[in-house]
Amino acid sequence: MDLNADLGEGFGIWRLGDDEALLSLVTSANVACGFHGGDPSTMRRVCEGAARRGVAVGAQVGYRDLAGFGRRHIAYDFAELRDEVTYQLGALDAFCQLFRTQVRYLKPHGALYHATSTDESQAAAVVAAVSGYDPELPVLCLPGSTLAQLAVGAGLPVVAEAFADRAYLPTGALVPRGNPGAVITDPEQIAERAVRMATERSVVAVDGTVIPCSVDSICVHGDTPGAVSAAELVRATLIDAGITLAPFA
Repeated sequence: MDLNADLGEGFGIWRLGDDEALLSLVTSANVACGFHGGDPSTMRRVCEGAARRGVAVGAQVGYRDLAGFGRRHIAYDFAELRDEVTYQLGALDAFCQLFRTQVRYLKPHGALYHATSTDESQAAAVVAAVSGYDPELPVLCLPGSTLAQLAVGAGLPVVAEAFADRAYLPTGALVPRGNPGAVITDPEQIAERAVRMATERSVVAVDGTVIPCSVDSICVHGDTPGAVSAAELVRATLIDAGITLAPFA
């Protein structure tokens, strides 16, 4: 099982999350590419740290919305979104090459992640960007989403992920962040959910429904309170359950 987290989301003098600590815990790093968070120096620092630890680097592409942290929906023209995703991929890959590694997958961030789950135009723009940049680059996304379906149709590798620290609706969609209880912060609960995802291939929705959850990667967010403690417990609990942690890419 792969364990991923969002890293490099600070900007300038503002730091968000503990990138160094999380790099020692995860197997894949979703690195912000400067649009929703991150900047060139941060991208360089995180890519160097990931390469040193053998952590796979993924491009976490988002809307061009630093003020809103990429969590506000933006209506994009297809070509504009395609090109902005391509731009972000190329920028992060340049820093990877400095440390003899490369971008090994793509994952949308925030509002773009949610939009591409159902919006065919935005999902198609992301698929077009990946296909044009590297047709063998995996796309990390929600299983069954519009993005997953279009990526498979385009011949791209698709890796399904689940969120140990996010609540789920009975439909399998994530509870919107603005809703109470959308983000789970109790480390023990997060760890229990991660083990269930990895061993039973299921997750319990907010109404008690048990949802199938066949995934190859589990995400723990790096910007939530107690993120490092939660990631430490998730990693230890998965290993104790006999789960081997390794990058999918």
